[in-house]
Amino acid sequence: MKKIAFILIFLSVFTGMKAQTHVRVYNEQIRTMRVERRVLLLDEQEPLSISFDEMSHDVHFYTYTVAMLHSDLMSSEYLQGFTTKDITEYEHSMNTSREYTHYRFEFPNEDMHLTKSGQYLLSIYEDGDPEKVVAEVEFCVVEPLVKIAAEVRANTDIEFNGRYQQVDVDLNTAALNVRDPNELTLVVTQNNRSDNTVTLHQPTFVETNRYRYINTKALIFEGGNEYHHFDAFSCFYAGYGIDRVFHEMGDYHVMLFPDEITKGQYIHQFDSDGRFVVNAERTYDADTEAEYMWVHWTLPAEKPWFDGALYVGGELFGNEMNLRNRMQYDAETKCYWLTALVKQGGYDYQYWFNGKGTQNKTTTQRADGSYWQTENEYAIYVYWRPFGARYDRLVGVSVIRSNAL
Repeated sequence: MKKIAFILIFLSVFTGMKAQTHVRVYNEQIRTMRVERRVLLLDEQEPLSISFDEMSHDVHFYTYTVAMLHSDLMSSEYLQGFTTKDITEYEHSMNTSREYTHYRFEFPNEDMHLTKSGQYLLSIYEDGDPEKVVAEVEFCVVEPLVKIAAEVRANTDIEFNGRYQQVDVDLNTAALNVRDPNELTLVVTQNNRSDNTVTLHQPTFVETNRYRYINTKALIFEGGNEYHHFDAFSCFYAGYGIDRVFHEMGDYHVMLFPDEITKGQYIHQFDSDGRFVVNAERTYDADTEAEYMWVHWTLPAEKPWFDGALYVGGELFGNEMNLRNRMQYDAETKCYWLTALVKQGGYDYQYWFNGKGTQNKTTTQRADGSYWQTENEYAIYVYWRPFGARYDRLVGVSVIRSNAL
């Protein structure tokens, strides 16, 4: 029986491990928000490096604060030091068609340090007003007490070697005193997306110090397809995935090759599971010298889909679906299109279709198709709240990757 092979990453090798970090931007002037994505160990908190651009040379006064999610604790019980801190490190862009200011900071730091494991929300606001939030970052801190074994396979209750992938998880909780399975919460994400995140409170099988989530229908994910990619590192010639680059009315434009609605055949190609990197040729510091360019996507389609909306998905849009990345249909050219302002670099993206109504999940099947062979990254989080506790402790994190044989 064929199945998708897996790479199991144990909790003993957390350094540099990529895991769930959600970014949300609420201000149109804030662009290219990046977080060096890693799980913070409770006792060895190597800081997150957070940066973003504000699209002017005006100096803005930004402050950040951190709150613990799924908690009844006061800030003094999980945060050591100050409760807020100003962002003072910034640089203006140099020799670029569009002016912007690059801001950066690290957290935790000598002024703010976390004392509890769990899930956190870092909020950035302007002019000292907590009501004027411009962006948020969700991240987590772990105390590795649970051993996680997991695999991804193509044999699911829905079909065999078809469109889906089944995630199975086996927890060893010998280091904990778990009295009731309801004390544990399992969260599984695919490629750092939030739209298809699965949260479970009941395992399939319970044994002594062992909780198994096997053949759980909730942990069946669309395999999706490999991400599309383009490399806009140059202002002078077309990189990978780009038809042409030109300068018009003071701005650079990047015309991507038109994509095609899948023909039902999986074709393997390497991708970065939706991530991006800022990169620009002939620069010393891409953070402040890279250009902002208008990127144009097109997807030919004979007719529009009236039962939902189509989006360009990926971390360049925070893995979210909103007006920034919602595609429009042009009846004259018979294609979906999207134009967005993007910083020079290399980017992954997919086409996500979101059906009308709350029961319809996001799917890649409408445009990109879905295949069991697709390589995906799954992050597994284990939270523990024993009876009487006032917050969810994050006691285990693991990342596995599905690979086609």
